[in-house]
Order: sequence, then structure tokens, then C-alpha cells
Amino acid sequence: MYTAVTREIQVTVLPQFVADRSDPDESTYFWAYTVEITNLGREAVQLTARHWTITDGNGLVEEVHGPGVIGEQPVIQPGESFRYTSGCPLSTPSGIMMGSYRMVDDAGKGFDVEIPPFSLVCPYSSHSLN
Repeated sequence: MYTAVTREIQVTVLPQFVADRSDPDESTYFWAYTVEITNLGREAVQLTARHWTITDGNGLVEEVHGPGVIGEQPVIQPGESFRYTSGCPLSTPSGIMMGSYRMVDDAGKGFDVEIPPFSLVCPYSSHSLN
């Protein structure tokens, strides 16, 4: 589990290798990751956008930008959490993801919240997946 706190917003990520969606013979490796965003502050915030940097085991970098997460732009009240699961395919058996969420506070001011860097590592050799 990986955790970062920015301006009283805690982001925790739990990645998991998904063997049944991976095919090492085709250089396809897939991870699911669950993110929990907890508002430790005293005012509501809204997640309006995401930015991911995904680096595979060969150093190839992909940037992903978009509105919200999984089609939502959740408002997270003080003391509450928002949790979602998404996925990431890579062509290498390892990589790393990191990024940020754009939040807007009650006053309409935007700020970025760190998504902690987390490792994507295939726990098996390519031979044991078949």
C-alpha cells in the first residue's frame, strides 16, 4: 500500500497484478489498482481532474490527463472517503505509476494532490503464468 497526504487530502493506492488478464507470450501485463481518497480536512473538496505518469520497465513514459476519475467528479466531505478501482496494461512485467488529482475547495480555489508513486511488478516469472 502506498500513501501520500497533500493539504489534508490522503491518497492511498493498492496495486494488484491481474494474472488472468495478462499474457506474457504477447507481452501483455495488467494491474488493477484501488485508490482511496480521504478528506482529513474541515471543508469539502471536489476532484475535477486527474494526471497520471505511467513508466514501463523499458522507461517508456505515457501521460494520461482527463476529467475526474471513472467518469465521476466526486465531492468528498470532511471525514469522508471516495474509493474506486481502475486498471493499467503494460507491455513489460514491471513499471511505476504516479500522478496528481486536481481538487477544488469550497472557495473555488484549485490545488493539486499527490498520487504517491507505486510499483507495478509481476509477481511471477512469465513461465508460471501459463
